[in-house]
Amino acid sequence: MQGFIFALFATFIAGLGARDQVLVAVLSDKLGRRRSLLVLASLTGAIASAFAAWATREFSAHLDYAGRLVLACFALIAGGLESIFIGPRRRAREPTRSLFAAAIVFLMDQMADAARFLVLAIALLTDPVAAGVGGAVGNAASLMVGWVGAGPLLGAQGGLRQARRWAGGLMLCAAMVLAGAVWVAFRGY
Repeated sequence: MQGFIFALFATFIAGLGARDQVLVAVLSDKLGRRRSLLVLASLTGAIASAFAAWATREFSAHLDYAGRLVLACFALIAGGLESIFIGPRRRAREPTRSLFAAAIVFLMDQMADAARFLVLAIALLTDPVAAGVGGAVGNAASLMVGWVGAGPLLGAQGGLRQARRWAGGLMLCAAMVLAGAVWVAFRGY
């Protein structure tokens, strides 16, 4: 249950101003609020979260506890760097109406975003299934914010970009704290 709650809140916060949320906001602003767009974006987010949880289960079978902690540190570092350096794309002038094309873009954006790295880190330290489900629900909630509040979200994009940088910095700090704890606990290992 802890993995579910941690992943839910972490992916919701990491999803604010993320590429997939901004893309949902842009498409909702240009094409209108289509439920199929929200369902599609949430479904691809769930697939990406399930893949992160599955990868965790595969890695965990071959690692001891110290190895899982180190891998969680790397996941936090990757998520922090993604939040700091990779921002949403510029707005498309003529967005596509193809749901298949949108699904491919959503899935490619979501497979290696900060929210999925957080799901990976949380799943390494808790139950992978609970973390995957929590990540999918938290991601769907952040996408709904982009779907409902497209206009205000797009207007506040500069502030969201700064908030994402701060969140990325916090993920890097968490990775350093976790790495320090791993080093202290397992240095004579």
